[in-house]
Amino acid sequence: MKRKSLFALSAVVVVAAAALVPVLWSGGDNLHNGTAMAATPADQAALIKKGEYLARAGDCIACHTVRGGKQFAGGLPMLTPFGTMFTPNITPDDQYGIGKWTQDDFYRAMHTGRSKDGSLLYPGFPFTSYTKVTRADSDAIYAYLRSVTPVNVPSRPHELKFPFNQRNMLIGWRTLFFREGEYKADPTKSVEWNRGAYLIEGLGHCGMCHTSINAMGGPVSSAAFAGGLIPLQNWYAPSLTSNKEAGLGDWETKDIADLLKTGVSNRGAVFGPMAEVVHNSLQYMSDEDINAMATYLKTIPQKSEAPEPLQLETSEKFGGELLKQGQKIYADNCAKCHAENGLGMPPSFPPLANNQSIQMPSAVNPIRMVLNGGYPPSTEANPHPYGMPPFAQALSNTEVAAVVTYIRMSWGNHGTAVSPQQVSDLRSAPLD
Repeated sequence: MKRKSLFALSAVVVVAAAALVPVLWSGGDNLHNGTAMAATPADQAALIKKGEYLARAGDCIACHTVRGGKQFAGGLPMLTPFGTMFTPNITPDDQYGIGKWTQDDFYRAMHTGRSKDGSLLYPGFPFTSYTKVTRADSDAIYAYLRSVTPVNVPSRPHELKFPFNQRNMLIGWRTLFFREGEYKADPTKSVEWNRGAYLIEGLGHCGMCHTSINAMGGPVSSAAFAGGLIPLQNWYAPSLTSNKEAGLGDWETKDIADLLKTGVSNRGAVFGPMAEVVHNSLQYMSDEDINAMATYLKTIPQKSEAPEPLQLETSEKFGGELLKQGQKIYADNCAKCHAENGLGMPPSFPPLANNQSIQMPSAVNPIRMVLNGGYPPSTEANPHPYGMPPFAQALSNTEVAAVVTYIRMSWGNHGTAVSPQQVSDLRSAPLD
């Protein structure tokens, strides 16, 4: 997602992050007058269990729970070019949560992007995807949220700059970029494919990261799943439509399913925001749903070219100097795990040679991995993943640029040299 600068890409989204940021609290005074009650206690328990599963599929806990805080109590800060947003309390607390919300109120938020009092929700809450969720599934999620422990903590007001703190301005954005409506099955496709499409396009809201946004912060419809920068998290979500990036056209369905379920597969491992998605959400999904998602992803139309992101470039001469310097840095710091020939020792230590994520036009992800390190997600199938140590304290901006340049241009890789200025920009960027 680098068709434009980072700020142009994120402009006006206020903010389309890769996570759930619903502004679901409105402080209404109406007493709660509707619960997703089932006919019997057993039915109600089954409904709550279903809702918990669907909330996992939507990755709700990731944004509505601060590390070390109460579950679903909100308060997670989301830094944006327009100020800071704070995720709301969505526990069933009557005073500060959604305790007075009816299931109709909840469905309206999910389906139309409007709060209990009718006010417009910011598109950081992915109602553009959630509108596809069925009423039955919305009611199940509501029943589950009604069952969690209430937390009597107020939702912190957003700290947005004028005019982005004026919710009525969202009317224009919605007119351009929001189409209300539940998912409609494609009768020409299999039941499995349609289930995968429903999860990917709806609760999973995968397109929010993997689709470019324009200068107004709206998704570029012609670039669906074609990749892009995640502005608030400073990672690059690779294209799923180009084999030059993370295109899935030549992947086996099993490899896609393994990556979604465990975070690792024969084709690679996930890090950064996607690792959080696997850890908090995908690992808990059934094999049937994971296979359905993989089946759908496998059929996304492939394009010959990935979108061209804006990349800070170096001169050919300086790039050659970085390449030479990077070879020694790699030998001293990286070869022990990734091998002198870049083939690594998969799946514990992924190969860097012929690695699509290393060669993409955007060098954001390899730079961030060298600076900050990271781990694939800890999952039931991979409980003790091997990680990458951070080198931010050990290597200068030029040295990081050099070693990333080396791995992008060695062993047959076709990447380009990296600018130390880009390393500097990412070094000072927030980690989340």
